[in-house]
Amino acid sequence: MRCQVCAEPARTPLGYVFLAGPGTVNPEQATVLTHQPPVCARHLRAAAELCPHLAGEPMVFLTQNAPLYGVHGVLYGYGGQGVQVVARPDGPLPYSHPNLSTFLASQLVRRLSSFRHMDLGELVHGLKHTA
Repeated sequence: MRCQVCAEPARTPLGYVFLAGPGTVNPEQATVLTHQPPVCARHLRAAAELCPHLAGEPMVFLTQNAPLYGVHGVLYGYGGQGVQVVARPDGPLPYSHPNLSTFLASQLVRRLSSFRHMDLGELVHGLKHTA
């Protein structure tokens, strides 16, 4: 749980902050899966301004915990030409999946199930008043 910008611990006085691109996640869902690392309070604005995926006005998810859920990657199997890619799943594979032993992971995925959805300005304001 380290900041995606500086790699220092990402916990803020309000909890962990995860950012998502505008409209990429439905905040009405009970559970949100993210492959993005959290961001610390010091780098909130830098991440929002510099990451093209976030487009300057990211969706903000504030949570107290974000357990690991699974991984993104590629499923391998044995075929006529030896070991080869057999599937490229659109979504993450949960750690409980039976094919995990033949899966080459490229990104960790965390599960946010208890979170507050807010905008960046609201979060920055809240962090200023928690000193």
